[in-house]
Amino acid sequence: MRLSYFILDVFTRDRLAGNPLAVVLKADGLSGARMQAIAAEFNLSETVFVLAPQNERHTNALRIFTPTQELPFAGHPTVGAAVLLGLQSRASAVRLELGVGLVTAVMERIDKRTGEAKFALPRLPERVGEAPPDDQIGERLGLAVADIGFGDVRPAMYSAGLPFYLVPVRDARALAAITLERRGWNDTFRGDRNSVYVFTETPDERGNDYAARMFQVAHGAGEDAATGSAAAALIGLLAAQPRYGDGHHEIMLRQGREMGRPSLIELQFNKEQGQLRHAGIGGAAVVLAEGVLDLDE
Repeated sequence: MRLSYFILDVFTRDRLAGNPLAVVLKADGLSGARMQAIAAEFNLSETVFVLAPQNERHTNALRIFTPTQELPFAGHPTVGAAVLLGLQSRASAVRLELGVGLVTAVMERIDKRTGEAKFALPRLPERVGEAPPDDQIGERLGLAVADIGFGDVRPAMYSAGLPFYLVPVRDARALAAITLERRGWNDTFRGDRNSVYVFTETPDERGNDYAARMFQVAHGAGEDAATGSAAAALIGLLAAQPRYGDGHHEIMLRQGREMGRPSLIELQFNKEQGQLRHAGIGGAAVVLAEGVLDLDE
């Protein structure tokens, strides 16, 4: 069995930036266990496997794996796969079946190896839990209690398919100063997926409104360069703030700068009568490499 694969850098137009992604095409003959082994072999934050759709009106189905587990939803695999499939088919939109539901991604071609994709979230973000006390958060992040929060924005736990502890910090300097204390991480941030998305406003920066860093200490992944599922969850917390009234809002979020992999994620949401009615994310992706998996199945 020989399967084509591509490596893309996602949430960027620049090669060797953003979040790298492996996309394996025509993977219908692979078992879930085999997919998991391949994802572990690539050892990227995620690998996505492209399958024939269950509904013939859809473009493809996707299965998304980290090196250790399958995910029902993740943003950068969805954006990367949508860009690749759009480039190959020259389609302006692709309908993708994910574990969390159907995603329709609109794709714009930039050049023969680069595109941008946007999609509405199949599940609106919602608050799913409370955050630990500020002093415990500060201990785990190497920050003072005074660094936690900005304005009226406080830590909370949200999910748009995957749960994240969302931790606002005072400013970009505090964000850059984070030094993880891994001891006690699981006691402070409880749960099977105790991932922490730290973010702040960036009023003095051009080209983005917020900056973020994502840490997933429990699964050994450390820091992630661009995390679409966390950005999707963040929409829920931001939309709950009084500063965002009814109407359409577009927000640019940078991530990955502190680890040398600058990324840019576009957030969109609509509010009506004070309620979140629509949310979406998007970004660019560029093809870096391609090859063939030579398997013994």
